[in-house]
Amino acid sequence: MTVITVNTPKGRLSLEERRALAETLTDAVLVPEVGQLAPAARVGFQVHFVEREPDMMAIGGRLLADTGPGLDVMVIDVAVMDGDWRREVRAEVIERVLAAMAEACGLPAPSPAWWVNFRVIDEGSWGSSGGVLSVLSLLDSGVFTEEKIKAIRTALDA
Repeated sequence: MTVITVNTPKGRLSLEERRALAETLTDAVLVPEVGQLAPAARVGFQVHFVEREPDMMAIGGRLLADTGPGLDVMVIDVAVMDGDWRREVRAEVIERVLAAMAEACGLPAPSPAWWVNFRVIDEGSWGSSGGVLSVLSLLDSGVFTEEKIKAIRTALDA
């Protein structure tokens, strides 16, 4: 289970950009998480787009409403179930998320004012369907590679 929340100033992303990002952001996390592109795993991913008025966001101590149109501010929050999230896997996700954002926005590179927060929700702290979920119960779903299953079991045993 993964939730990706994209926080932007109101009107920053068009409907077409959001459509593209719904898929590309999902895959930006899904592939490193399960070890392969597994379309069946997409059902466990949600992408939320949150727009804020320019007077409800600030950077450098100034409201965006007071800075003019030049600043391209976004915060992308990625919340994932506990698993194989070694430093290099987290870095891969962050880089993939930023690349997906830049591509969808038609930019050659991400803005330096786009920030990604990567959060791992501890085992036993994620709930759905009336109970607590565990990544361990998903390992037999057929979407994880054998290498990823081994890495997740090792990470959770540590």
